[in-house]
Amino acid sequence: MDVEEAFQVVGEFGAYQKRAVAVLALTQVYMACQSMLVVLVGASPELHVEKDDGVQSSVTFSGDVDSIVTEWLLVKQQAYKVSLAGSLFFLGLLLGSFVFGPLSDTVGRRPVYLAALFLEVLLGYVTAASPSYEVFAASRLLVGLMNGAIGLLCFILTQEYVGKSYWAVTGTLTSMTFAVGIALFAALGFAIRPWRTLAAAANTWGVLCFLLSVTLPESPRWLYCRRRTRQAQEVMRYMALMNGRPAHELTLRPAGADDGGGGAGVLQLATHPLLRLRTLLLMYIWLVCSLVYYGLTLGAGDMSGNRYLNVALYGLIELPAYPICVYFMNRPWAGRRKSLSAFLCLAAWACLGAVFIPEHAETSLGVTSLALLGKLTVSAAFNIVYVYTSELYPTVVRNAGLGLCAMSCRVGGILAPFLPSMRAMAAAVPFSVFSLSGLSAGALVLLLPETLNAPPAHTLEQLVAGRSRVLENKPLLYGDDK
Repeated sequence: MDVEEAFQVVGEFGAYQKRAVAVLALTQVYMACQSMLVVLVGASPELHVEKDDGVQSSVTFSGDVDSIVTEWLLVKQQAYKVSLAGSLFFLGLLLGSFVFGPLSDTVGRRPVYLAALFLEVLLGYVTAASPSYEVFAASRLLVGLMNGAIGLLCFILTQEYVGKSYWAVTGTLTSMTFAVGIALFAALGFAIRPWRTLAAAANTWGVLCFLLSVTLPESPRWLYCRRRTRQAQEVMRYMALMNGRPAHELTLRPAGADDGGGGAGVLQLATHPLLRLRTLLLMYIWLVCSLVYYGLTLGAGDMSGNRYLNVALYGLIELPAYPICVYFMNRPWAGRRKSLSAFLCLAAWACLGAVFIPEHAETSLGVTSLALLGKLTVSAAFNIVYVYTSELYPTVVRNAGLGLCAMSCRVGGILAPFLPSMRAMAAAVPFSVFSLSGLSAGALVLLLPETLNAPPAHTLEQLVAGRSRVLENKPLLYGDDK
């Protein structure tokens, strides 16, 4: 039997896989804390400048706020450094996706994931102990580098540990726990005000995640596609045993030629006509999802009202999005493609509505409500694009493809921290950018094929066998050349 048939014997989502996915989901909470760190540790309270004969003599801050702003006086001409630290984190995410995606296709998912998680925990403590802004900024870049690898591999492993019919569920679960992590970080920030203590406390969760992750196996799908059939069979038999299923009859037949992985996988994405067009479209769609998602999330601290409550709301508002998007993307009349397009367009219209609301105190609730609606719908789109993209790529280049898309996604993340500050130019600028980009991405999604109920491709030959035109696949079994 091949690996898909083996999952029917092992159990597509048995008790063992549920435990493994739970560990990866808990890691998303840690990732959320690191992603949102600058929103709270970079809090900028109101300041008062005392001058003597027109010369600045001292700066005092109002309120009980301890942050990198108050410690290193990141105000006036130095205020950009707060947004810069956030952008450096996302630059690290970009580099991590670019470097570690192909690397995990070559050496394996598990060793790259564990190494990146171990290093991120170490670097997280460097952030908390930073003696200067320069060290803080450098540590955020390196933490982001590791976070990019972990985020990509968490998602890949939640897909490759289970049967295809559960990909939407496990992919959604990782996104849900990331949203919960945002809310938990807001609660932690409310309880712990000194920024160094907050950074250390949030990072300690990563230690637990690493200890639990050591027990995870290598991806059986990756082993099978790399023609390491015996090892893949051992992992599958162990899963069957832990799931209470008979394992003695589980025998994998040798896989086909290993035609992807590493640099070759990235090269094939650039040279293969079908993959090249899909990748360009997906990279733009990912960039827009990230730009709108993080632009709205990182702007939560700048909205009117309590900073901690706003951050928590912008995390919790995502939770209804996930069961909604799972429902729609599993319906034959909606599927992945139409659902993704619809949610992107809904997010765009919500942001467009916020553009036309005057910026007054009595209408600020309306702007916040529309921003939260935009966050809900773009969260649904972000979740779908992860699942959808993994289904559009064959296994041999899936991580390379997701790595390139994630790299493009991080470009949106790099730009996102600066968008909320563009309110200084005009209050409508950030929401206008979100609206135009969301509408354009929603339209481009419709050029891609539907993948619901289509069999997953493992090799490039299987991908081409189901093709009916450049951007679309026939919903046929591989090898059917009718």
